[in-house]
Amino acid sequence: MHAFRLTAPLTTELLDIPQPDPAPGEVLVRVGAAGACHSDLHIMDAPDALGMPVPLTLGHETAGWVEALGPDVKNFERGEAVAIYGIVGCGRCIACLSGHDNECRNVAPGGIGLSRDGGMADYVTVPARQLIPIGELDVTQAAPLTDAGLTPYHAIVRTRRSLRPGSTCVVIGVGGLGHMAVQILAATTSARIVAVDVRTEALDLARHIGAHHTVQSNTDAARHIRELVGPPPGGADVVLDFVGAPATVEIARAVVTTGGDIAIVGLAGGSLPVGFGTVPFETRVIVPFWGTRAELADVIALARAGRIRAHVDRFALADAQTAYERLRAGRLNGRAVIIPESAAA
Repeated sequence: MHAFRLTAPLTTELLDIPQPDPAPGEVLVRVGAAGACHSDLHIMDAPDALGMPVPLTLGHETAGWVEALGPDVKNFERGEAVAIYGIVGCGRCIACLSGHDNECRNVAPGGIGLSRDGGMADYVTVPARQLIPIGELDVTQAAPLTDAGLTPYHAIVRTRRSLRPGSTCVVIGVGGLGHMAVQILAATTSARIVAVDVRTEALDLARHIGAHHTVQSNTDAARHIRELVGPPPGGADVVLDFVGAPATVEIARAVVTTGGDIAIVGLAGGSLPVGFGTVPFETRVIVPFWGTRAELADVIALARAGRIRAHVDRFALADAQTAYERLRAGRLNGRAVIIPESAAA
């Protein structure tokens, strides 16, 4: 089968490798679509520093169809459409036992396409417990929802205490995750949504999918947001930063209200000192990570009900490198989704 693999730092190749067989407790999935995530770029750049094995088939956002069941696996049928929950925890710690694999106490962040082969291939094997049925939902929609949908949903769940009627939520970065956050906020809350991005096309998309206000991300961004949310000690009830750069973290700090919430989701190297005088009193700062299987089921349900929809750019598996080049250059408006040749046929 064909697989898009990281073979060394900064080196990816489309290779022919043997089709895997499902081990006991696993399922073989025929891949229909796999999302390209910005975090993959960090893995490509420095897999050793992140503890990722090489060679590795990339792709932690995956959906497809059950092809074969391993020994002892029941409750799935061949041909059933499924999404793959990407995190694989230890299954034994208190976090995993309570359904919070994303908080596993024994295993560093890893899973499908991270610490084991992922979905940018014709087939992938995964533990059966990773599968979420998607019904009639298109696999090209389901794949990005497993991270680009799940991660913002989890961040919104973690900050829901502040998302009351009449509240304001600032979404910084309307890319793969941020454009889903705008839709999830519009579908599940009555908050006023302020979208922030450096790209005019991203702001146009944000207005189209539910943002009430948009702000160009520049040196005056905090001032423009303050014109909408008012002066301190008031401000934005929630700030979701899907960039995480020093400049965007500073915007979040500058506009959050006393008692508000800041969620730093992006991985662009920004940091926020927390202490007296650095953020308003009673501000809660969190660094959410991915989400739970139950939350992914919620996200899939929202999509099946037509409440949210991923904006995707489709690429053939042979063009996966092009997708990542465009992702690195910031030339995607939504989520890149890789389609294996067998699925396209």
